[in-house]
Amino acid sequence: MDDNVKIKIEHEISRIEKSLTDVKPLLDLCKIKEPDIIEITAAAQVLHSFYNGVESVIVLIFKYLNEKLPNDFKWHKTLFEMAFGNNSRNIKIIRNDVKKKLEKYLLFRHFIRHAYSSELDWNEMGPLIKEIEDVWEIIKTDVELFIKISEMPQRSLP
Repeated sequence: MDDNVKIKIEHEISRIEKSLTDVKPLLDLCKIKEPDIIEITAAAQVLHSFYNGVESVIVLIFKYLNEKLPNDFKWHKTLFEMAFGNNSRNIKIIRNDVKKKLEKYLLFRHFIRHAYSSELDWNEMGPLIKEIEDVWEIIKTDVELFIKISEMPQRSLP
């Protein structure tokens, strides 16, 4: 993998890591009590930023692979599917066992772009906040593995 691309991906990973570290008190609070409207609004921003960060990593990887990126009105969903192997080379960046969970973050990302704070539902958001660190660890591990594999010399068959 090109060092420049690797640096950009690692930078996005560090931004997500810092974001989750910075909001750890909020994440912990949300695990022990139902948050108030201000905390719910802050949690919504955390969820939105998290998914945007994951999406940025996916875009960087597909640019590195010279994969055509979607550009229609459903491009977020198409990019999501591409990360799980629905691309021209059937390359999976993220393992399937986290797909359903990550899709909920995608759906929330779409919802929050058009919602008011008063429309936020903690029953929908709570599980996402409570699982965000675990979901991130799986995604981060998969991306780091992808980078490692991409750096291995390619061998041709005899």
